[in-house]
Amino acid sequence: MKYSENNEYTRYIGRKWLAVIVLGTLMLGVSMLSLSVGAVRLPLFEILRVLAGSGEDASRTIIWNVRMPRIATALSVGIALAMAGCIMQNVLRNPLASASTLGISQGASFGAAVAIVYFEAGIIFGGAAGNPYTVIIFAFLGGISTTVLILLLSYRSGAVPSTMILAGVAIGAMFTGATALVQYFADDVRVGSIVYWTFGNLGRPGWQEIRILFFLNIAGFLYFAFNRWNYNAMESGTHTAKSLGVNVDTLMLVGMVVCTFISATAIAFVGTINFIGLIAPHVARKFVGSDYRFLIPCSAFMGAIIMLAADIASRMIQPPAILPIGALTSFLGAPLFLYMIIKRGNTLK
Repeated sequence: MKYSENNEYTRYIGRKWLAVIVLGTLMLGVSMLSLSVGAVRLPLFEILRVLAGSGEDASRTIIWNVRMPRIATALSVGIALAMAGCIMQNVLRNPLASASTLGISQGASFGAAVAIVYFEAGIIFGGAAGNPYTVIIFAFLGGISTTVLILLLSYRSGAVPSTMILAGVAIGAMFTGATALVQYFADDVRVGSIVYWTFGNLGRPGWQEIRILFFLNIAGFLYFAFNRWNYNAMESGTHTAKSLGVNVDTLMLVGMVVCTFISATAIAFVGTINFIGLIAPHVARKFVGSDYRFLIPCSAFMGAIIMLAADIASRMIQPPAILPIGALTSFLGAPLFLYMIIKRGNTLK
């Protein structure tokens, strides 16, 4: 009997690891597809030649200077938003938690608007003015401030984690209204810059920003993986987790800070990206369930895959124009989310 139970557990773990490997392989495959598509189509053989250090000069320029940074950005941003959404949904006990529903995206948009209008940063029409890094800094501070306000309100009012999403929605609406007011009193050039920033642009970050995202993602993943058993305990409820020795308050506070840090940084670098953090963890659960030993890496892979798919669509729909990535993620994410609601009824877990 004991041998049978051990054998069943081994098969269970094997299926989960197989799902992780399949999603990781799919992510690499979609990355290769992204290298080949665009205004100039590159065959797989030519891509392999360039990656091996040879190939034509034009192909090397296209891959290393244009497409590879864009793909690296899509991977980093997708992983950051998906991991953050996965952990937020756990610690807040709410399947709708993500950077966009908690108001982090709206706070970042407000910070960017303030930087563009009042500090003349990142102006894209009529010549460049100001330092574009000012927009990144203000957007990051705007995203972080949202979570700070949520945590302060929750501790002052004694709100339970499941209701913190409502505070995030309210604060997000407040930042959206504040952004609209900033735009109302701005001139056309600055309004255009704000709108362009909110579209989202994977071509905006350089290798320096990509390295920052990469190291933040690694640090965030290591922290989440270290607490994977605590997140599994949280799936049974906060009372059960406390009975198992989990410091629920610390887990929630530190988890929210780490999630906000990586997601706000990603949004600050590329602009508003919706639905990735909300959709990716739910799709990953279809493959591995709610075991956070496997759900965390699968969510990261799924977020990267969705971002890459949206980027491919943005470059293929109307070449050589590149459509706004934020709009594409919404078009891809919203129908999928509605389908999941209809399929699963009143619960998403």
